[in-house]
This record gives sequence, C-alpha cells and structure tokens, in this order.
Amino acid sequence: MPPKKKHKKGSVGGSVSTETLKKVTSSKKPLEEVPVSNDVFPHWLMKSEPETRMEKGVDVKFGIEDLKKEPDQTACWDGVRNYQARNFMRDQMKVGQLAFFYHSNCKPPGIAGIVEIVKESYPDHTQFDKKDVHFDSTAKKEDPRWHMVDVKYIRMLKRYISLNELKHYHLEHKASKGPLSNIALFTRARLSVQPVTKEEWEFILTLEDQDPPKGIK
Repeated sequence: MPPKKKHKKGSVGGSVSTETLKKVTSSKKPLEEVPVSNDVFPHWLMKSEPETRMEKGVDVKFGIEDLKKEPDQTACWDGVRNYQARNFMRDQMKVGQLAFFYHSNCKPPGIAGIVEIVKESYPDHTQFDKKDVHFDSTAKKEDPRWHMVDVKYIRMLKRYISLNELKHYHLEHKASKGPLSNIALFTRARLSVQPVTKEEWEFILTLEDQDPPKGIK
C-alpha cells in the first residue's frame, strides 16, 4: 500500500511459556541482537496515541477511530524506533495474526479494539524522509534499519479495558499465578509493540462481558 502521510505509534498459534517470554524480552544483550523466533507468540498489543501531540510541528495522533477512516480501514504501522519492537514486527508478525489496539498517552490508557496483521514486514519509509518526525539519518536504503507492517481494523472491544483494570488483574495474578502474571504490558512496559500469549489474549477478551472491578476505572 502507498506510504501514509499520517505519523503514528512510536502500538495464531499455541501458547508460550513464562520461561520463553523471559528469555526473549529480558535478555541482557543489546536489543538489536536479541534472537527472535518466527513462531513464539500468537498475538500482539500495539500502542498508539489517540490524542493530539505535536512533535517537531507534526501531530502524531493516531487512534483506532483514525484507523477506521483510512481506505479499507487499513494503515501502515510506521514510526517504531525501538529495536525489540522492530524485531517483533520484522521477524515474528504474520498475516492473519490479531493484535490489541492500545491507546497510550491519554487518560485513561487502555485497549480500545482489535486489528489484524494484513501485510508482513517491509521497510518503514519514514526513516528516509528528512521532513518526517521519524527520519533516521543513519538508515540506509540498501539495508533499512526500521520496518513496519500493515494493520486492518477488525472491531472495537465491547467496552474499553483500561490500564488500571489490567494492572489490577496483573497484581492479582502475580500472587495466584494467573494468566496476566507476566504480561509484557507491565514487565516490558516501554515497548510500543508487545507479544501477547494465548492465555493472556483469551483472559482479556473475557473481560469484555464483565464489569470492571469495583473502584477501578
């Protein structure tokens, strides 16, 4: 698909063990050297900002409602400038996989909906655009440093699931060894693209049909 002018983000298979998640996301090696398997994680969480924020004179706002307005409700996920997040997109994301569209840098942050990966990794055009807020003067066209994928809107969640609610269950599950005990949203919070295990994905979807815990917004 043609490059987008909007700037954003920088966010199926079996389950993954806690040991594997720790190995991939907690390595002490430089992030660009962390090995990534092609079939470890079945789902994803991708962070983007739904509210206006100016960066170098450009509004980097891109929420799920913006995605819904794109042609065919599809857009490239450009602007990721973290090596581990890039590695996940470049080496693991596959067409047909689903991801949570997470609203960040807003009140409250949380999961708004679901998107599908519809095009696998290809070079992020913004790294070569001197006018773009994500321009990288060290990137080379013959060996692109940054990559992106295309995502398509699937649906909104039945209700918005806030970061506070997810944190509530994360802390509860740390004590009970529940499905959100090691979720990357809290163990690798700075990543704008994060893996989600089968158990984490299924548990979060069950929350759609429940009221949030008392006192949690």
